[in-house]
Amino acid sequence: MRSEKETKRNLLIVSTSTVHGKPYLTYLTPEIEKHFEEVKELVFVPFARPSGLTWDAYTEVARKYFHTIGIHVKGVHEFDNMQEAIRNANGVFIGGGNTFVLLNELYENGLIETLRDQIHSGMPYMGTSAGSNMLGMTVNNTNDMPIVYPPSFDALGAVPFNINPHYLDPDPNSKHMGETRETRIKEYHIYNDKIVVGLREGSYLRVVGNQISLGGELTARIFEKGKDPYEVTTETDISFLIQ
Repeated sequence: MRSEKETKRNLLIVSTSTVHGKPYLTYLTPEIEKHFEEVKELVFVPFARPSGLTWDAYTEVARKYFHTIGIHVKGVHEFDNMQEAIRNANGVFIGGGNTFVLLNELYENGLIETLRDQIHSGMPYMGTSAGSNMLGMTVNNTNDMPIVYPPSFDALGAVPFNINPHYLDPDPNSKHMGETRETRIKEYHIYNDKIVVGLREGSYLRVVGNQISLGGELTARIFEKGKDPYEVTTETDISFLIQ
């Protein structure tokens, strides 16, 4: 296990690929262009299969978007050797869908350790939704249904906390009587110690080495065991989450 001092992370941890009223990823284009500014070819991991899309169909969605910013995309499943594809990648994007399906496929295809090595060596990585969940210590704070059972809930551990994409605040006018996201995360902290970052729609974390900043228009909600949840404002340094 690397120490935090040894890592060269270059991550874009995004809550969602699509915000209301805008096409796929377009709201984030300036940030994506900056993140992948030296990347001409990108490996896409389509394993999360949103709405049951095939790997080929999901890869085509990503390919069409990245073509508009001059980046060629190839699905990891299109390579003869997936591990070699990740080791040789100039950058990797893992999209959203079902977190458990994604994690299970990463384990089944032997990509967990390969991705960890590449991430900590500085390869640019972007995740959205389920792809962002992968970067935490575990996937325990996903909102998804466990429709498959991966060998472990341990994720890539690229950052020493967990992520809750699509974080929703309670609606005081709603008649929904189920648990809120905050309630669920507090339940998690009965049994676990890791910090959880609630990322609202359109928000993202930039991680370069041991520096983290929050991007987007909205605040993020931080949950620490034994403390009241608190907000961090956008465009501020939140490197304390690592340091």
